[in-house]
Amino acid sequence: GPTECTVDATWTEIEAGVAPHIGRPVAGDNVFVLDGALLPVPVGVPGELYVGGAGVARGYVGRSGETSSRFVADPFGSGGRLYRTGDVVRWRSDSSLEYLGRADDQVKIRGYRVEPGEVEAALGSLPGVSQAVVVARTDGGITRLVGYVTGLPGWDLEPVSLRAAVAERLPEYLVPSVVLVLEEFPSTPNGKLDRRALPAPTFAGGAAGGGRIPRTATERMLAALFGELLGVGEVGLDDSFFALGGHSLLATRLTSRVRAATGLPVSIRSVFDAPTVAAFAAHLDTLVATPGRPALAAFRRPAVLPLSAAQRRLWFLYRLEGPSSTYNLPFAARLTGPLDLTALRTAAADVVARHETLRTVFPERDGSPVQQVLDAATVDVPFTLVETSELTFDDRLRDVLEAPFRLESEIPLRVTVLRLGDDEHVLALVLHHIAGDEGSTGPLLRDLASAYAARRRGEAPAWAPLPVQYADYTLWQQDLLGGADRPSEAAERQLAHWTSALAGLPEAVELPTDRPRPTVPAAGGGRVRALIPAATMAALRPLLAEAGASELTLAHLAVALTLHKHGAGDDIPLGGLVAGRVDPALEPLVGFFVNTVVVRIDLAGDPTLRELLLRVRRATLDAYAHADVPFDTVVERVNPPRAAGRHPLVQTLVDFWNPTEANPGLDGLAVTSLESAGAANAKFDLGFTFTPDPSSEGLLASLEYDADLFDTATAERLLTRLNLVLATFAHNHDLRLADVDLLSTAERRMLLDEWSGVADSPALENASLAVSAAHPTNAYQSVLDVWDAVVAGGSGEVAVVCGGRSLSFGVVDGLAGRLAGVLRVLGVGAESRVGVV
Repeated sequence: GPTECTVDATWTEIEAGVAPHIGRPVAGDNVFVLDGALLPVPVGVPGELYVGGAGVARGYVGRSGETSSRFVADPFGSGGRLYRTGDVVRWRSDSSLEYLGRADDQVKIRGYRVEPGEVEAALGSLPGVSQAVVVARTDGGITRLVGYVTGLPGWDLEPVSLRAAVAERLPEYLVPSVVLVLEEFPSTPNGKLDRRALPAPTFAGGAAGGGRIPRTATERMLAALFGELLGVGEVGLDDSFFALGGHSLLATRLTSRVRAATGLPVSIRSVFDAPTVAAFAAHLDTLVATPGRPALAAFRRPAVLPLSAAQRRLWFLYRLEGPSSTYNLPFAARLTGPLDLTALRTAAADVVARHETLRTVFPERDGSPVQQVLDAATVDVPFTLVETSELTFDDRLRDVLEAPFRLESEIPLRVTVLRLGDDEHVLALVLHHIAGDEGSTGPLLRDLASAYAARRRGEAPAWAPLPVQYADYTLWQQDLLGGADRPSEAAERQLAHWTSALAGLPEAVELPTDRPRPTVPAAGGGRVRALIPAATMAALRPLLAEAGASELTLAHLAVALTLHKHGAGDDIPLGGLVAGRVDPALEPLVGFFVNTVVVRIDLAGDPTLRELLLRVRRATLDAYAHADVPFDTVVERVNPPRAAGRHPLVQTLVDFWNPTEANPGLDGLAVTSLESAGAANAKFDLGFTFTPDPSSEGLLASLEYDADLFDTATAERLLTRLNLVLATFAHNHDLRLADVDLLSTAERRMLLDEWSGVADSPALENASLAVSAAHPTNAYQSVLDVWDAVVAGGSGEVAVVCGGRSLSFGVVDGLAGRLAGVLRVLGVGAESRVGVV
């Protein structure tokens, strides 16, 4: 135990042949395993150890700051304090504690929160291993686990065998990418392990360690692509893309490279279903190249340059609704340090010159919109300096971010600097959605940072030319998919899929709204946020890994289940966003590539949550495998019933946004992104966005809602109940859908106590006391339990009054029993629907 807890906090008796642990609390102490929100974590889930009780010290003498950070108020109501040990532990099934390591040793691998101590324990328990150490190393922007072991005398340890043995004991994301066997561990002068002196490994696949090597042309191509994207050498036949460090975004890039190299109609689903080189190659060998698929290259520009399919939809909405901020994409960051305004202004012009889409306007020609790319030399990039103060800053920033664009005459980018002081500024970039999407933020900021650094040195940015421009993509998309009246063969195949997949789709997902849907939107949108705790995600990630499902799949499941529990039915269509950068040449471009797909989720038959996860995985991968054809074209082909003010096919959008690259910053400045910048503009009834929260290792859930339909309180309840769905799933993977309860403790108390009339009815009050006495561990029983107690305790009391007539509890109970008997005679049973008037 730590000194802060009078030396001993837990104890155990060490037995030979039993895996060591740190036991149970000593008499007079209490121990808790909590997450970042100071909530208890389930058995088996890592958390931080907190100690309370008589042995806890008052603090550190003369170090008030450290005292406040390590000694926290007891959240469980004892009035005392808990000591935050910084030790990561987990409860074992026998109520003892297993030590995993220090909280400051935790690392994040491919979105998973990893305790190296947990991996060390698995490595160290293998036969022949004397000591084990696991560290995270970052190479080429990819972070991987590396294991180091020393052997017992007489043992000849094989790294490949050790890694395979760990893979049998731990989830795939906890398996080290490489294991090194050392004679001894390096140590510091005082005899402690010197982690910095551990040798750097050469990241390589199984082929380097004696595994099967690629032999066919397809296998060699895939091995080379795995290595290129993941920074790994000598990839073997049995290496998994995800085990080597891949994730969903890199899987998207892999499929685009495979399509470009082979012409095969491969989708991201192929990577999830066949993640090894051998399995992926076997899958590719069963495919037939798409006939006539055009290559994406620089096109000869026609006299009239059309809009892309996605741009046409936004232009139509622009003409219908007029200029507004609905489709503004804002970015704002606080800049601390000496800002070179001249260099920044010139850098902004450099970026606009580099990306044609940033200097494109959208006039009409003969009644149709066209793209008009302006000459870089003649474009005047809107660059404004605004003087402000902390007092007026919020209003000034809001004005900047919400100013609408006139697409016929204004380029779709504005740059504003708000000056708060000599060395304190806020940079605000506003991009119209017709020229970019969320995936454009990375290229835009990266190029701006590069140009700013060059201009500060008095140089022009030394960029390699972009392989294509957005206008080339527009022409390529037209060749690939054809027109709305004459779709290509490739588009026709996908449209046939959507026609079948969406047959019989409900006209709308009906939810209890706070107000009827208006014909013309008026109120705009609102936004609420919630944190899904790290403990919940830690309990769910092994299940996702086991099912081969992503956190996006989990997000779709949580939203669908939440809506289902609010009356949306068993057939729930959700909108999903696909990045749309289907060729490697599109990755460095600013442009509007994202597409919407329909993920149709079937909740019928009362599945378990584990079964539902597999259903949602299939539905998600199926939708994303048919994402080339534009959403509007799907709507035209399916031709669903329309209603004013209602989005066709889907009314709820689900997105999972996982930025893969950090903000590149600006030379000589400290840059802090302002994440909440920009107003909420509801494009759907409900729009859920999930983003990993690096500070807590949980998920940030944001809900953008149509304020014409929903109040803020309603949106907050939806997020609260979505959190309950995920917490329930984390605790019981095999719970059936009907048994998932979305009522919080406060809501249950309100329903059963405040709204039930207990305070106004002696019979109900006596019944409540009777139920509490009969069920001391859970006073909140079923409605039938409460009703039976009411009838038993006061059958003669008045239950219902209507006009001049009243019925007692006993009479109502008798009438209900007779009615139930009639229904049984008529054949009504479980799951039958009975109308109530």
